[in-house]
Amino acid sequence: MNLAYDRRVPFYCLLSLGYTSGRLNLADGKNILLIVVDQWRGEAVPALGHPCLRTPNLDSLCADGVTFRNHFTQGAPCGPGRASLLTGQYVMNHRVVSNGVPMDARHTNISHVIRDMGYQPALVGYTTTTPDPRETSANDPQFKVLGTNMQGFRVVSSFEPNKIPYFNWLRAKGYPVPERPLDIWLPEDNDAAPGATTSAARIPKELSDSTWSTESALEYLQGPETDPWFLHLGYYRPHPPFIVPAPYNTYHDPADVPAPTRAATPEQEAAQHPLLGHYMRAIKQRKFFENGEGLSSEMSEDEVRVMRAAYYGMMSEVDANIGRVIDHLKETGQYENTLIILTSDHGEQLGDHYLLGKVGYFDESFHIPLVICDPSKDADATRGNIVDAFTGSIDVMPTILDWMGAKTPRTCDGTSLTPFLRGVTPADWRTEIQFEFDFRTYFADAHNSVLGLDIDQCSLAVIRDENYKYVHFDALPPLFFDLEKDPGQFNNLAEDPAYAGRVLEYAQKMLNWRLHYAERTLTGYSSSPNGLLDRLHG
Repeated sequence: MNLAYDRRVPFYCLLSLGYTSGRLNLADGKNILLIVVDQWRGEAVPALGHPCLRTPNLDSLCADGVTFRNHFTQGAPCGPGRASLLTGQYVMNHRVVSNGVPMDARHTNISHVIRDMGYQPALVGYTTTTPDPRETSANDPQFKVLGTNMQGFRVVSSFEPNKIPYFNWLRAKGYPVPERPLDIWLPEDNDAAPGATTSAARIPKELSDSTWSTESALEYLQGPETDPWFLHLGYYRPHPPFIVPAPYNTYHDPADVPAPTRAATPEQEAAQHPLLGHYMRAIKQRKFFENGEGLSSEMSEDEVRVMRAAYYGMMSEVDANIGRVIDHLKETGQYENTLIILTSDHGEQLGDHYLLGKVGYFDESFHIPLVICDPSKDADATRGNIVDAFTGSIDVMPTILDWMGAKTPRTCDGTSLTPFLRGVTPADWRTEIQFEFDFRTYFADAHNSVLGLDIDQCSLAVIRDENYKYVHFDALPPLFFDLEKDPGQFNNLAEDPAYAGRVLEYAQKMLNWRLHYAERTLTGYSSSPNGLLDRLHG
Protein backbone atom coordinates (compact mmCIF):
# COMPACT_ATOMS: atom_id res chain seq x y z
CA MET A 1 0.00 0.00 0.00
CA ASN A 2 1.26 3.47 -0.88
CA LEU A 3 0.77 5.15 2.48
CA ALA A 4 1.67 8.60 1.17
CA TYR A 5 -1.31 8.43 -1.16
CA ASP A 6 -3.79 6.84 1.23
CA ARG A 7 -6.38 9.47 2.26
CA ARG A 8 -6.84 7.72 5.57
CA VAL A 9 -3.21 8.53 6.38
CA PRO A 10 -2.71 11.94 4.74
CA PHE A 11 0.69 12.89 3.38
CA TYR A 12 0.97 15.83 5.74
CA CYS A 13 0.50 13.45 8.67
CA LEU A 14 3.32 11.24 7.42
CA LEU A 15 5.57 14.25 6.97
CA SER A 16 4.89 15.43 10.48
CA LEU A 17 5.72 11.99 11.84
CA GLY A 18 8.99 11.88 9.93
CA TYR A 19 7.79 8.87 7.96
CA THR A 20 10.01 7.68 5.13
CA SER A 21 9.41 3.98 4.61
CA GLY A 22 8.71 0.83 6.56
CA ARG A 23 6.84 0.34 9.80
CA LEU A 24 7.24 2.79 12.66
CA ASN A 25 8.14 1.03 15.92
CA LEU A 26 8.38 4.01 18.22
CA ALA A 27 6.59 2.56 21.21
CA ASP A 28 7.20 -1.18 21.37
CA GLY A 29 5.95 -2.61 24.62
CA LYS A 30 3.81 0.35 25.62
CA ASN A 31 0.07 -0.04 26.22
CA ILE A 32 -2.56 2.70 26.20
CA LEU A 33 -5.97 2.51 27.89
CA LEU A 34 -8.14 5.49 26.98
CA ILE A 35 -11.30 5.38 29.12
CA VAL A 36 -14.02 7.68 27.78
CA VAL A 37 -17.11 8.04 29.94
CA ASP A 38 -20.16 9.91 28.71
CA GLN A 39 -21.63 13.09 30.23
CA TRP A 40 -19.41 13.12 33.36
CA ARG A 41 -19.13 16.55 35.00
CA GLY A 42 -15.66 17.86 35.69
CA GLU A 43 -16.05 18.52 39.41
CA ALA A 44 -17.36 15.00 40.05
CA VAL A 45 -13.97 13.67 41.15
CA PRO A 46 -13.42 13.09 44.88
CA ALA A 47 -9.77 14.15 44.59
CA LEU A 48 -11.06 17.60 43.65
CA GLY A 49 -13.17 17.82 46.78
CA HIS A 50 -16.54 16.46 45.71
CA PRO A 51 -18.61 16.18 48.89
CA CYS A 52 -20.34 12.82 48.45
CA LEU A 53 -19.30 10.88 45.34
CA ARG A 54 -18.23 7.28 46.05
CA THR A 55 -15.63 6.16 43.47
CA PRO A 56 -12.81 4.25 45.23
CA ASN A 57 -11.18 3.05 42.00
CA LEU A 58 -11.12 6.55 40.52
CA ASP A 59 -9.65 7.72 43.84
CA SER A 60 -6.85 5.16 43.48
CA LEU A 61 -6.22 6.19 39.88
CA CYS A 62 -5.94 9.83 40.98
CA ALA A 63 -3.49 8.80 43.69
CA ASP A 64 -1.36 6.97 41.13
CA GLY A 65 -1.60 9.70 38.50
CA VAL A 66 -2.26 13.38 37.90
CA THR A 67 -5.70 15.02 38.04
CA PHE A 68 -6.45 18.10 35.94
CA ARG A 69 -8.83 20.43 37.73
CA ASN A 70 -9.65 22.84 34.89
CA HIS A 71 -10.12 20.47 31.98
CA PHE A 72 -12.70 21.29 29.31
CA THR A 73 -14.07 19.67 26.19
CA GLN A 74 -13.90 21.81 23.06
CA GLY A 75 -17.43 20.97 21.95
CA ALA A 76 -20.74 19.37 22.84
CA PRO A 77 -22.69 17.13 22.43
CA CYS A 78 -21.03 13.74 21.83
CA GLY A 79 -20.07 14.10 18.16
CA PRO A 80 -18.17 17.40 18.47
CA GLY A 81 -16.62 16.49 21.82
CA ARG A 82 -15.36 13.11 20.66
CA ALA A 83 -14.12 14.53 17.36
CA SER A 84 -11.99 17.06 19.26
CA LEU A 85 -10.74 14.36 21.61
CA LEU A 86 -9.72 11.94 18.85
CA THR A 87 -8.41 14.43 16.26
CA GLY A 88 -6.85 16.99 18.61
CA GLN A 89 -8.68 19.76 16.75
CA TYR A 90 -10.94 22.62 17.73
CA VAL A 91 -14.51 22.38 16.46
CA MET A 92 -13.86 25.32 14.14
CA ASN A 93 -11.36 23.10 12.30
CA HIS A 94 -12.87 19.60 12.27
CA ARG A 95 -16.37 21.09 11.81
CA VAL A 96 -18.27 18.21 13.35
CA VAL A 97 -20.53 20.82 14.84
CA SER A 98 -23.24 18.48 16.11
CA ASN A 99 -24.30 14.84 16.25
CA GLY A 100 -24.95 13.55 12.76
CA VAL A 101 -22.78 16.16 11.02
CA PRO A 102 -20.20 14.29 8.88
CA MET A 103 -16.48 14.29 9.53
CA ASP A 104 -14.37 15.33 6.56
CA ALA A 105 -12.42 12.27 5.39
CA ARG A 106 -9.23 14.28 5.06
CA HIS A 107 -8.88 14.60 8.84
CA THR A 108 -6.57 12.15 10.52
CA ASN A 109 -7.26 10.85 14.05
CA ILE A 110 -5.48 9.08 16.85
CA SER A 111 -6.26 5.62 15.45
CA HIS A 112 -4.61 6.34 12.08
CA VAL A 113 -1.44 7.63 13.69
CA ILE A 114 -1.35 4.69 16.10
CA ARG A 115 -1.68 2.33 13.14
CA ASP A 116 1.38 3.96 11.57
CA MET A 117 3.25 2.82 14.66
CA GLY A 118 2.28 -0.82 14.22
CA TYR A 119 -0.65 -0.89 16.64
CA GLN A 120 -4.16 -2.06 15.88
CA PRO A 121 -6.28 0.40 17.91
CA ALA A 122 -9.32 -1.28 19.42
CA LEU A 123 -12.67 0.26 20.27
CA VAL A 124 -15.25 -0.68 22.86
CA GLY A 125 -18.18 1.73 22.89
CA TYR A 126 -18.69 4.41 20.24
CA THR A 127 -17.33 7.67 18.83
CA THR A 128 -20.57 9.19 17.41
CA THR A 129 -18.97 9.79 14.02
CA THR A 130 -20.84 10.27 10.74
CA PRO A 131 -18.82 9.43 7.60
CA ASP A 132 -18.00 11.80 4.76
CA PRO A 133 -20.94 11.60 2.30
CA ARG A 134 -18.54 12.30 -0.57
CA GLU A 135 -16.86 8.96 0.10
CA THR A 136 -19.77 6.93 1.48
CA SER A 137 -22.95 6.06 -0.36
CA ALA A 138 -26.01 8.06 0.65
CA ASN A 139 -27.79 4.70 1.01
CA ASP A 140 -25.34 3.53 3.68
CA PRO A 141 -27.19 2.72 6.95
CA GLN A 142 -24.63 4.83 8.84
CA PHE A 143 -26.63 7.87 7.72
CA LYS A 144 -29.75 6.60 9.49
CA VAL A 145 -28.29 7.20 12.95
CA LEU A 146 -26.66 10.15 14.72
CA GLY A 147 -23.19 8.70 14.41
CA THR A 148 -21.32 5.40 14.33
CA ASN A 149 -17.61 4.64 14.74
CA MET A 150 -14.61 6.62 13.55
CA GLN A 151 -12.49 5.24 10.73
CA GLY A 152 -9.28 3.50 11.81
CA PHE A 153 -10.44 1.62 14.89
CA ARG A 154 -10.84 -2.12 15.10
CA VAL A 155 -14.32 -2.34 16.60
CA VAL A 156 -14.35 -4.94 19.38
CA SER A 157 -17.82 -4.11 20.71
CA SER A 158 -19.93 -1.26 19.39
CA PHE A 159 -22.62 0.23 21.57
CA GLU A 160 -23.81 2.30 18.58
CA PRO A 161 -26.78 4.67 18.76
CA ASN A 162 -29.45 1.98 18.64
CA LYS A 163 -27.62 -0.20 21.19
CA ILE A 164 -28.43 -3.34 19.19
CA PRO A 165 -25.24 -5.25 20.15
CA TYR A 166 -25.95 -4.63 23.82
CA PHE A 167 -29.58 -5.73 23.60
CA ASN A 168 -28.52 -8.84 21.66
CA TRP A 169 -25.97 -9.58 24.40
CA LEU A 170 -28.83 -9.46 26.90
CA ARG A 171 -30.83 -11.88 24.78
CA ALA A 172 -27.83 -14.22 24.55
CA LYS A 173 -27.63 -14.12 28.35
CA GLY A 174 -31.26 -15.23 28.52
CA TYR A 175 -32.63 -11.90 29.68
CA PRO A 176 -36.19 -11.24 28.40
CA VAL A 177 -35.62 -7.97 26.54
CA PRO A 178 -38.99 -6.17 26.37
CA GLU A 179 -40.67 -5.28 23.10
CA ARG A 180 -39.51 -1.73 23.70
CA PRO A 181 -35.92 -2.43 24.80
CA LEU A 182 -35.50 0.96 26.48
CA ASP A 183 -38.01 -0.19 29.09
CA ILE A 184 -35.14 -1.91 30.91
CA TRP A 185 -34.39 1.60 32.24
CA LEU A 186 -37.83 2.10 33.74
CA PRO A 187 -38.06 2.01 37.55
CA GLU A 188 -38.21 -1.42 39.14
CA ASP A 189 -40.84 0.06 41.42
CA ASN A 190 -43.99 0.18 39.30
CA ASP A 191 -45.49 2.77 41.63
CA ALA A 192 -42.62 5.21 41.20
CA ALA A 193 -43.66 8.74 40.24
CA PRO A 194 -42.73 9.98 36.76
CA GLY A 195 -39.22 11.35 36.32
CA ALA A 196 -36.50 11.34 38.96
CA THR A 197 -36.71 8.37 41.32
CA THR A 198 -34.78 6.57 44.03
CA SER A 199 -35.97 3.26 42.57
CA ALA A 200 -33.47 0.93 40.94
CA ALA A 201 -33.65 0.23 37.22
CA ARG A 202 -35.29 -2.99 36.08
CA ILE A 203 -32.02 -4.29 34.61
CA PRO A 204 -29.71 -5.93 37.20
CA LYS A 205 -26.14 -4.66 37.56
CA GLU A 206 -24.77 -7.97 36.25
CA LEU A 207 -26.43 -7.18 32.91
CA SER A 208 -26.07 -3.42 32.76
CA ASP A 209 -24.48 -1.62 29.83
CA SER A 210 -21.51 -0.76 32.08
CA THR A 211 -20.99 -4.46 32.73
CA TRP A 212 -21.27 -5.13 28.97
CA SER A 213 -18.50 -2.62 28.23
CA THR A 214 -16.31 -4.13 30.91
CA GLU A 215 -16.84 -7.71 29.76
CA SER A 216 -16.00 -6.64 26.20
CA ALA A 217 -12.79 -4.98 27.37
CA LEU A 218 -11.72 -7.94 29.50
CA GLU A 219 -12.33 -10.31 26.60
CA TYR A 220 -10.16 -8.15 24.36
CA LEU A 221 -7.42 -8.00 26.99
CA GLN A 222 -7.18 -11.81 27.10
CA GLY A 223 -4.77 -11.60 24.14
CA PRO A 224 -1.02 -12.14 24.48
CA GLU A 225 0.28 -9.90 27.23
CA THR A 226 3.51 -9.33 25.32
CA ASP A 227 1.77 -7.59 22.40
CA PRO A 228 1.42 -3.83 22.93
CA TRP A 229 -2.14 -2.60 22.59
CA PHE A 230 -4.28 0.53 22.42
CA LEU A 231 -7.84 0.29 23.74
CA HIS A 232 -10.49 3.00 23.60
CA LEU A 233 -12.85 1.82 26.36
CA GLY A 234 -16.15 3.67 26.27
CA TYR A 235 -18.83 3.68 28.95
CA TYR A 236 -22.33 4.99 28.22
CA ARG A 237 -22.85 6.21 31.78
CA PRO A 238 -23.59 8.53 33.46
CA HIS A 239 -25.48 9.46 30.28
CA PRO A 240 -29.28 9.42 30.76
CA PRO A 241 -31.68 7.86 31.40
CA PHE A 242 -30.89 8.88 34.96
CA ILE A 243 -31.59 5.59 36.69
CA VAL A 244 -29.17 2.98 37.99
CA PRO A 245 -29.29 -0.73 38.92
CA ALA A 246 -29.34 -1.84 42.54
CA PRO A 247 -27.49 -1.41 44.82
CA TYR A 248 -26.09 1.80 43.35
CA ASN A 249 -29.48 3.54 43.60
CA THR A 250 -28.94 3.73 47.37
CA TYR A 251 -25.27 4.78 47.33
CA HIS A 252 -26.00 8.51 47.63
CA ASP A 253 -28.60 10.18 49.82
CA PRO A 254 -30.45 12.93 47.91
CA ALA A 255 -30.19 15.10 51.03
CA ASP A 256 -26.38 14.97 50.82
CA VAL A 257 -25.87 15.88 47.17
CA PRO A 258 -25.08 19.48 46.14
CA ALA A 259 -28.08 21.70 45.48
CA PRO A 260 -28.53 23.07 41.94
CA THR A 261 -26.98 26.39 40.97
CA ARG A 262 -29.83 28.44 39.57
CA ALA A 263 -31.74 31.70 39.86
CA ALA A 264 -34.66 32.07 42.24
CA THR A 265 -37.20 31.36 39.49
CA PRO A 266 -37.15 29.95 35.97
CA GLU A 267 -38.40 33.29 34.67
CA GLN A 268 -35.43 35.15 36.16
CA GLU A 269 -33.04 32.61 34.66
CA ALA A 270 -34.64 32.71 31.23
CA ALA A 271 -34.30 36.50 31.06
CA GLN A 272 -30.51 36.25 30.79
CA HIS A 273 -30.39 35.33 27.09
CA PRO A 274 -32.74 34.27 24.24
CA LEU A 275 -30.96 30.94 23.79
CA LEU A 276 -31.24 30.08 27.49
CA GLY A 277 -34.90 31.07 27.51
CA HIS A 278 -35.55 28.87 24.51
CA TYR A 279 -33.93 25.83 26.13
CA MET A 280 -35.89 26.30 29.32
CA ARG A 281 -39.12 26.24 27.31
CA ALA A 282 -38.07 23.31 25.11
CA ILE A 283 -36.08 20.67 27.02
CA LYS A 284 -38.37 17.88 28.21
CA GLN A 285 -37.77 15.46 31.06
CA ARG A 286 -38.74 12.62 28.69
CA LYS A 287 -35.26 12.82 27.15
CA PHE A 288 -33.69 12.02 30.54
CA PHE A 289 -36.13 9.63 32.20
CA GLU A 290 -37.94 6.86 30.33
CA ASN A 291 -41.07 7.80 32.28
CA GLY A 292 -40.43 11.55 32.37
CA GLU A 293 -43.14 14.18 32.11
CA GLY A 294 -43.02 17.95 31.78
CA LEU A 295 -40.12 20.34 31.23
CA SER A 296 -36.70 20.12 32.84
CA SER A 297 -37.12 23.70 34.05
CA GLU A 298 -40.15 22.58 36.09
CA MET A 299 -38.16 20.22 38.33
CA SER A 300 -38.21 21.11 42.01
CA GLU A 301 -35.02 21.15 44.07
CA ASP A 302 -36.04 17.85 45.70
CA GLU A 303 -36.50 16.26 42.27
CA VAL A 304 -33.10 17.56 41.17
CA ARG A 305 -31.49 16.08 44.26
CA VAL A 306 -33.09 12.67 43.57
CA MET A 307 -31.87 12.85 39.98
CA ARG A 308 -28.36 13.74 41.14
CA ALA A 309 -28.28 10.79 43.54
CA ALA A 310 -29.05 8.49 40.58
CA TYR A 311 -26.42 10.28 38.46
CA TYR A 312 -23.75 9.76 41.11
CA GLY A 313 -24.91 6.17 41.49
CA MET A 314 -24.20 5.59 37.81
CA MET A 315 -20.72 7.00 38.38
CA SER A 316 -20.20 4.55 41.23
CA GLU A 317 -21.28 1.70 38.98
CA VAL A 318 -18.87 2.77 36.24
CA ASP A 319 -16.16 3.09 38.88
CA ALA A 320 -16.71 -0.48 40.05
CA ASN A 321 -16.39 -1.71 36.48
CA ILE A 322 -13.26 0.32 35.78
CA GLY A 323 -11.84 -1.29 38.91
CA ARG A 324 -12.32 -4.72 37.32
CA VAL A 325 -10.30 -3.67 34.27
CA ILE A 326 -7.50 -2.14 36.35
CA ASP A 327 -7.41 -5.23 38.59
CA HIS A 328 -6.89 -7.35 35.47
CA LEU A 329 -4.00 -5.15 34.37
CA LYS A 330 -2.40 -5.48 37.79
CA GLU A 331 -2.93 -9.24 37.98
CA THR A 332 -1.33 -9.75 34.56
CA GLY A 333 1.60 -7.40 35.18
CA GLN A 334 0.45 -4.88 32.59
CA TYR A 335 -0.41 -1.98 34.92
CA GLU A 336 3.26 -0.99 35.15
CA ASN A 337 3.46 -0.64 31.37
CA THR A 338 0.11 0.98 30.56
CA LEU A 339 -0.70 4.66 30.18
CA ILE A 340 -4.23 5.09 31.57
CA ILE A 341 -6.27 8.16 30.69
CA LEU A 342 -9.79 8.75 31.97
CA THR A 343 -11.88 11.53 30.50
CA SER A 344 -15.34 12.35 29.15
CA ASP A 345 -16.82 13.70 25.94
CA HIS A 346 -18.73 16.55 27.66
CA GLY A 347 -20.48 17.46 30.88
CA GLU A 348 -24.11 17.72 31.99
CA GLN A 349 -26.24 20.59 33.30
CA LEU A 350 -27.91 18.30 35.87
CA GLY A 351 -30.47 20.90 36.90
CA ASP A 352 -28.08 23.83 37.10
CA HIS A 353 -29.65 26.94 35.54
CA TYR A 354 -32.86 24.88 35.25
CA LEU A 355 -31.34 22.84 32.41
CA LEU A 356 -30.74 19.18 31.64
CA GLY A 357 -28.32 17.92 29.02
CA LYS A 358 -25.25 19.39 27.36
CA VAL A 359 -26.36 22.65 25.83
CA GLY A 360 -25.55 26.33 25.64
CA TYR A 361 -22.58 28.08 27.20
CA PHE A 362 -22.44 27.25 30.91
CA ASP A 363 -19.36 25.48 32.26
CA GLU A 364 -21.37 22.51 33.49
CA SER A 365 -21.78 21.27 29.89
CA PHE A 366 -18.08 21.63 29.02
CA HIS A 367 -16.06 21.10 32.21
CA ILE A 368 -15.02 17.43 32.24
CA PRO A 369 -12.65 15.14 34.17
CA LEU A 370 -9.13 14.23 33.11
CA VAL A 371 -6.93 11.84 35.06
CA ILE A 372 -3.67 10.54 33.57
CA CYS A 373 -1.74 7.70 35.17
CA ASP A 374 1.75 7.45 33.67
CA PRO A 375 3.49 4.20 34.70
CA SER A 376 7.01 5.45 33.96
CA LYS A 377 9.44 6.17 36.79
CA ASP A 378 9.77 9.75 35.54
CA ALA A 379 6.24 10.34 36.83
CA ASP A 380 6.78 8.97 40.35
CA ALA A 381 7.29 12.40 41.89
CA THR A 382 3.93 13.72 40.63
CA ARG A 383 1.65 10.90 41.71
CA GLY A 384 -1.41 12.38 43.39
CA ASN A 385 -0.77 15.85 41.99
CA ILE A 386 -3.58 18.19 40.95
CA VAL A 387 -2.91 20.55 38.04
CA ASP A 388 -4.79 23.86 38.02
CA ALA A 389 -3.72 24.98 34.53
CA PHE A 390 -6.38 25.09 31.80
CA THR A 391 -6.33 21.98 29.61
CA GLY A 392 -8.63 20.64 26.90
CA SER A 393 -9.70 17.55 24.99
CA ILE A 394 -7.42 18.67 22.16
CA ASP A 395 -4.43 17.94 24.43
CA VAL A 396 -5.14 14.23 24.89
CA MET A 397 -4.02 13.00 21.44
CA PRO A 398 -0.69 14.94 21.58
CA THR A 399 -0.11 13.57 25.11
CA ILE A 400 -0.56 9.97 23.99
CA LEU A 401 1.72 10.43 20.98
CA ASP A 402 4.36 12.22 23.04
CA TRP A 403 4.32 9.43 25.62
CA MET A 404 4.79 6.90 22.83
CA GLY A 405 7.68 8.84 21.32
CA ALA A 406 5.84 10.07 18.23
CA LYS A 407 5.53 13.56 16.82
CA THR A 408 2.18 15.31 16.90
CA PRO A 409 0.60 15.90 13.47
CA ARG A 410 0.48 19.51 12.31
CA THR A 411 -3.32 19.21 12.26
CA CYS A 412 -3.52 18.95 16.05
CA ASP A 413 -4.40 22.16 17.87
CA GLY A 414 -3.55 20.77 21.29
CA THR A 415 -0.29 20.37 23.19
CA SER A 416 1.15 17.41 25.09
CA LEU A 417 0.49 17.34 28.83
CA THR A 418 3.56 15.20 29.49
CA PRO A 419 5.47 18.05 31.20
CA PHE A 420 2.75 18.19 33.89
CA LEU A 421 3.25 14.45 34.45
CA ARG A 422 6.91 15.25 35.19
CA GLY A 423 6.09 18.14 37.51
CA VAL A 424 6.83 20.92 35.02
CA THR A 425 4.45 23.69 33.98
CA PRO A 426 5.56 25.04 30.57
CA ALA A 427 6.33 28.76 30.77
CA ASP A 428 4.16 29.51 27.75
CA TRP A 429 1.16 27.40 28.79
CA ARG A 430 -2.28 28.82 27.96
CA THR A 431 -3.95 31.06 30.52
CA GLU A 432 -7.50 30.48 29.25
CA ILE A 433 -9.62 27.84 27.58
CA GLN A 434 -11.89 28.02 24.55
CA PHE A 435 -14.89 25.92 23.60
CA GLU A 436 -17.71 26.09 21.06
CA PHE A 437 -21.33 25.09 20.69
CA ASP A 438 -23.54 24.90 17.62
CA PHE A 439 -27.30 24.76 18.09
CA ARG A 440 -28.45 24.42 14.48
CA THR A 441 -29.89 20.91 14.73
CA TYR A 442 -31.37 21.10 18.22
CA PHE A 443 -35.19 21.04 18.42
CA ALA A 444 -35.91 20.76 14.69
CA ASP A 445 -36.29 24.21 13.09
CA ALA A 446 -36.28 26.20 16.33
CA HIS A 447 -33.31 28.21 15.11
CA ASN A 448 -35.62 29.72 12.51
CA SER A 449 -39.08 29.58 14.07
CA VAL A 450 -38.04 30.62 17.60
CA LEU A 451 -34.73 32.48 17.34
CA GLY A 452 -35.14 33.85 13.80
CA LEU A 453 -31.72 32.68 12.64
CA ASP A 454 -30.31 31.19 9.47
CA ILE A 455 -28.87 27.71 10.09
CA ASP A 456 -25.31 28.99 9.66
CA GLN A 457 -25.84 31.66 12.32
CA CYS A 458 -26.38 29.12 15.09
CA SER A 459 -22.98 29.10 16.74
CA LEU A 460 -21.28 30.45 19.81
CA ALA A 461 -17.72 30.46 21.05
CA VAL A 462 -16.46 30.91 24.61
CA ILE A 463 -13.17 32.14 26.04
CA ARG A 464 -12.76 31.68 29.79
CA ASP A 465 -9.96 32.22 32.28
CA GLU A 466 -9.81 32.42 36.08
CA ASN A 467 -11.40 35.87 36.19
CA TYR A 468 -13.73 36.40 33.26
CA LYS A 469 -15.81 34.59 30.68
CA TYR A 470 -16.86 35.95 27.29
CA VAL A 471 -19.47 34.28 25.07
CA HIS A 472 -19.65 35.41 21.45
CA PHE A 473 -22.62 34.55 19.23
CA ASP A 474 -22.80 34.78 15.47
CA ALA A 475 -26.17 36.56 15.50
CA LEU A 476 -27.35 36.81 19.12
CA PRO A 477 -26.29 39.18 21.92
CA PRO A 478 -22.95 38.43 23.63
CA LEU A 479 -22.44 37.56 27.28
CA PHE A 480 -19.72 38.59 29.72
CA PHE A 481 -19.30 37.34 33.30
CA ASP A 482 -17.05 38.47 36.13
CA LEU A 483 -16.26 35.06 37.62
CA GLU A 484 -14.72 36.43 40.82
CA LYS A 485 -17.87 38.34 41.74
CA ASP A 486 -20.36 36.05 40.01
CA PRO A 487 -19.07 32.43 39.87
CA GLY A 488 -22.59 31.15 39.15
CA GLN A 489 -22.73 33.27 35.98
CA PHE A 490 -26.05 34.99 36.60
CA ASN A 491 -25.18 38.62 35.84
CA ASN A 492 -24.44 39.41 32.18
CA LEU A 493 -22.14 42.44 32.01
CA ALA A 494 -21.74 42.63 28.24
CA GLU A 495 -23.61 45.96 28.07
CA ASP A 496 -22.28 47.39 31.33
CA PRO A 497 -20.19 50.52 30.51
CA ALA A 498 -17.87 49.73 33.41
CA TYR A 499 -16.85 46.51 31.66
CA ALA A 500 -16.68 47.83 28.10
CA GLY A 501 -12.87 47.69 28.06
CA ARG A 502 -12.83 44.13 29.40
CA VAL A 503 -15.41 42.97 26.85
CA LEU A 504 -13.30 44.41 24.04
CA GLU A 505 -10.17 42.81 25.46
CA TYR A 506 -11.73 39.35 25.52
CA ALA A 507 -13.34 39.77 22.11
CA GLN A 508 -9.86 40.55 20.78
CA LYS A 509 -8.43 37.53 22.60
CA MET A 510 -11.02 35.36 20.89
CA LEU A 511 -10.17 36.83 17.50
CA ASN A 512 -6.47 36.20 18.15
CA TRP A 513 -7.27 32.61 19.07
CA ARG A 514 -9.23 31.99 15.90
CA LEU A 515 -6.53 33.60 13.75
CA HIS A 516 -3.78 31.54 15.37
CA TYR A 517 -5.57 28.19 15.18
CA ALA A 518 -7.27 28.59 11.80
CA GLU A 519 -6.87 25.37 9.78
CA ARG A 520 -3.14 25.04 9.10
CA THR A 521 -2.57 21.62 7.62
CA LEU A 522 -0.32 22.80 4.79
CA THR A 523 0.59 26.31 5.90
CA GLY A 524 4.02 25.17 7.06
CA TYR A 525 5.00 24.12 3.56
CA SER A 526 5.88 26.22 0.54
CA SER A 527 7.08 25.75 -3.00
CA SER A 528 10.43 27.29 -3.97
CA PRO A 529 13.01 27.18 -6.79
CA ASN A 530 14.57 24.32 -4.83
CA GLY A 531 11.30 22.44 -4.46
CA LEU A 532 9.03 21.87 -1.44
CA LEU A 533 10.16 23.61 1.71
CA ASP A 534 9.22 22.62 5.25
CA ARG A 535 9.29 26.02 6.95
CA LEU A 536 8.49 24.54 10.35
CA HIS A 537 11.39 22.15 10.62
CA GLY A 538 13.95 23.77 8.28
